[in-house]
Amino acid sequence: MTQVLITAAVFAIALAGMAIGVLISNRRIKGSCGGLANFKDRDGNSICEACSNPSPECRGERAREHAASAND
Repeated sequence: MTQVLITAAVFAIALAGMAIGVLISNRRIKGSCGGLANFKDRDGNSICEACSNPSPECRGERAREHAASAND
C-alpha cells in the first residue's frame, strides 16, 4: 500500500510541475490537428472544422468541400 501511495504522490508532483510550467510560460498548450482530416462524421465529411487552428491539409479539404457544394 505504501508503494501505491508513493507512486501516486510522484505522479501528482510531476503533474503539478507540468501545470506550473505551463502557467509560468504563459503559453497555450499546442496540439496537432492534422490527423483529424482522416476522421469522418456520420455523413462521411471531414471533421477538420473541429480545430481552432486547422492544418494546411484541413484548409485544402475545406476548399474542396466548398467547391463541391457550390457545384451542386
